[in-house]
Amino acid sequence: MAIENSTSLLRRAMAHPSFRVGVIGSAAFLALALVSLVWTPYPTDIVDIPNRFASFSVTHWLGTDYLGRDQFSLLMTGIANSLKVALLAMAIGAMIGVPLGLIAASSKGWLEAVILRFNDFIFAFPALISAIIITTLFGPSAINAMVAIGIFNIPVFARVARGGALSLWTLEYVDAAKLSGLSNAQINVRHIFPNVASLLIVQATIQLSLGVLAEAGLSYIGLGTQPPETSLGLMLKEAQSFFFGFPMQAVIPGLAIVLFVISFNLLGDGLRDTLDPKLSKAGSINVAG
Repeated sequence: MAIENSTSLLRRAMAHPSFRVGVIGSAAFLALALVSLVWTPYPTDIVDIPNRFASFSVTHWLGTDYLGRDQFSLLMTGIANSLKVALLAMAIGAMIGVPLGLIAASSKGWLEAVILRFNDFIFAFPALISAIIITTLFGPSAINAMVAIGIFNIPVFARVARGGALSLWTLEYVDAAKLSGLSNAQINVRHIFPNVASLLIVQATIQLSLGVLAEAGLSYIGLGTQPPETSLGLMLKEAQSFFFGFPMQAVIPGLAIVLFVISFNLLGDGLRDTLDPKLSKAGSINVAG
């Protein structure tokens, strides 16, 4: 039955145009990132000044940058580094935010109020402000950018988890679990979390794309990835001085950022329509049933 349900779910997902486009785009970026960990056409740390600003060719598919480095190799490495920061930032937000949201939904009184005020406090400090504070204390780096984005992700996941869990706590099977002697923590783990997981998966894809966008912005203003490492935002920053003479230096990483965000947003949109019972025809079968 589980295999049949999984097959049906996959069939519905692949029938969704946004999901298909999102899967293709996301898979392409993930493939480039993974391949870059073991191979790039050229080393990204070798400077070749006589060959700088080379145009597209068989030897350099996307040309070279102002230091003569291969642009395609830089793009592969930049995607990997940007994706790494976004993934870890998303993980930080989910690992802290989801438990907080589930606890808030199952608790009443002062504990719920403290968690909600904590979320409001973090929301008052966007990722950029958090990054400025962190880099002022510890210096600019990809790790500090990741922490800043991850902190901002905490209330996002907390609100999604709490919003999905609140309606579940009113259902009969949760009352039955209470009568069987299970604690709130056990109910959260066994019954609530599995039923809000689909919402969290969709939110994770969205936060992943926003994480890449945030990392690009932080690196562009000098608060994120630092040389000799590279990222999409850092490539964009380094290209700004040569934009009018060599616009492709900026167009390539900028287009990569746009396509990455669109791909993962389309993936999240397709997952939402597939997994949300209210948005799919299969949703007539209630979880509580």
